[in-house]
Amino acid sequence: MKGWYLLFGLGLSLDALAASMRWGEIRDGSLFLQTDQPDSVTVRWTPAWQADANEEQLYLLDGRGKLLGERLINASETRGSQTWPLLPGAASYRLEIPGYSFRHYRIEHDARTVALFAPAKVHFSAESKNGDVLYFKVAAGERAVLAGKFHGGVTALQAQRIGDHQALTLALKPYRAYWQFDQIALPVSPREQVWRLQLQGSGKAAFWLDGTANLFAQNPQQLQPLREEVAEVRLVLHDKVLGRTPDLGIALPYVMPPAASHALLDALKPTAASYYSFVDVTAQNPQFEDAFRRVYQQRFGIRNDITLLAGSQRQADLRADVQSNSGLDAWLASTRALGGNGTHYIGFADEPNLNYSSYGQYQAIFTSMARQVRSDPANARAGVRIAMPASSRLVNGPFADNAADKRGIDWARRLLSESADQIDALAWHEWMIRDLLATRVYRDSVRRAAELVGLDANGQPRKALLLDQTNLSSGSSLSPYDQETHYTSLWWASVVINASQDGLLSMLNWFQAADEPHYPKGMLRILGEDRFELKPVGLAQQFIARHWLRQVLQLDNDAFEVDVLAMAGDEQRTLLGVNKGTRLQRVDLSGARCPLNHGALRYFGADNRSRDAPFACDNGRLRFELPGQTLFALSWSAS
Repeated sequence: MKGWYLLFGLGLSLDALAASMRWGEIRDGSLFLQTDQPDSVTVRWTPAWQADANEEQLYLLDGRGKLLGERLINASETRGSQTWPLLPGAASYRLEIPGYSFRHYRIEHDARTVALFAPAKVHFSAESKNGDVLYFKVAAGERAVLAGKFHGGVTALQAQRIGDHQALTLALKPYRAYWQFDQIALPVSPREQVWRLQLQGSGKAAFWLDGTANLFAQNPQQLQPLREEVAEVRLVLHDKVLGRTPDLGIALPYVMPPAASHALLDALKPTAASYYSFVDVTAQNPQFEDAFRRVYQQRFGIRNDITLLAGSQRQADLRADVQSNSGLDAWLASTRALGGNGTHYIGFADEPNLNYSSYGQYQAIFTSMARQVRSDPANARAGVRIAMPASSRLVNGPFADNAADKRGIDWARRLLSESADQIDALAWHEWMIRDLLATRVYRDSVRRAAELVGLDANGQPRKALLLDQTNLSSGSSLSPYDQETHYTSLWWASVVINASQDGLLSMLNWFQAADEPHYPKGMLRILGEDRFELKPVGLAQQFIARHWLRQVLQLDNDAFEVDVLAMAGDEQRTLLGVNKGTRLQRVDLSGARCPLNHGALRYFGADNRSRDAPFACDNGRLRFELPGQTLFALSWSAS
């Protein structure tokens, strides 16, 4: 039994009523806490990796999903603590530690408080010592599956059924693909069963349950049903226009899109795109990109795009040499040949803060290539604009050593101070914000970017803001639970809403359009030769695009689990929202004329289908019930 006592420092004295329970080394997951007496929860953290380059957030929600506490941890706070009171209640608090985390978190509360841990799936959620023990429960008749992934630490999971001591062992093996993992089916029982889980090996641990509640406790007595209460959401709509909504786009492939994919691309309705231009290809064949770039512009109507100069296979180590200069010249000529329709941003190198050893190395490349672009006024007339630095993440550092010296926002600040007249836009990529409750980070990063470039007299950024690549994870560190399910739809809707909330962003692009063998992170799935289908996130994007309008309206929203964006276009009005929680939310809207003129409410749920939903108007207020994990669009005419 020493296992989780070591990892989570249980320190529980069975005859000491005031004993504490400790959880430790958590990196990604939720801790649900339910108490029938006053208590408090204390979170302490220490650095794990590159903590001094990364801000983090902790969230505490009450039993109705309201945000009780939010702790912003500055990058300089590599060590620290936070304490929140817990009041008696029938429903569970939720303490959220969003991954990917750069810190170790240790949590302490009274031992009498019921505590259930929900780990992340596939991604590692904690760091363990050999022999650590937890307990989980499987209800009668459930077909439960125990799963785990090897991350270089824990090597096996041993489960023993308490009732009859039947034991199973799941070896965790290394795989070439990140998204591959091991799993074992647990025997189905006509009665409820409690299992003891022991982790073998030390270090990073990834374990979870499918087919039953993904909840673990430090002792069997705490394996109680998770309690949630219905939530109330109050929205207040205002007439004030904050700005424009961003163009929503996707990263498009470096080839002519197959005809069989056209209908699905049309369904996504992209109005922006991210491209690469491979300088080693175009230096040899200057017209290589012309045909598919014309198709993307003329057939699909994409007028606003950003291109990152790189080498083949997205090699980022671009150099200011003859090949790179020839490749840039070829791209400029191809852009001029498009006829001056739209705005075409160019970024010199891909994620330079990740891929270059120093700011000075990137700054020299930027200066040389910006001079090359500006040398011919025809480029500007063709819509060419310069974006920088297309960094890996903005506020936080990239996944690299010495990340504190490579934060995108710091490199952008330096470049703006040196070459502001050469810069038309600030671009960046956002990765690794995988938690649904942490997507508000996107709103913060857009605000920080706007603050960096400054606002004009109309309250708009002086340089265009382009979030030109984003996804839950970077590279191929993907989970099928993230990429292949309705979870991705909820995540994307929430990111779109948060990033657009203040009317400051010009472009938001999902990376990427279609799955690739080593990067199955597309909106389209390739089924075979000339056969494609929309993945859940693609179907969600289709729903979003159908309801997308051009202006952002001010909206007050007191909810934490429900994100909502108010939009206007000519005489149309739309509220686009998403319930990220599992609980039912009762929504109350004021500020819209009620009854609505030609009003309609549509839901988009886990079945990936859009359906009509009822709403009621009473004394000038509109009300409806929003199911858990559901997107919605409320539309009406303002005339």
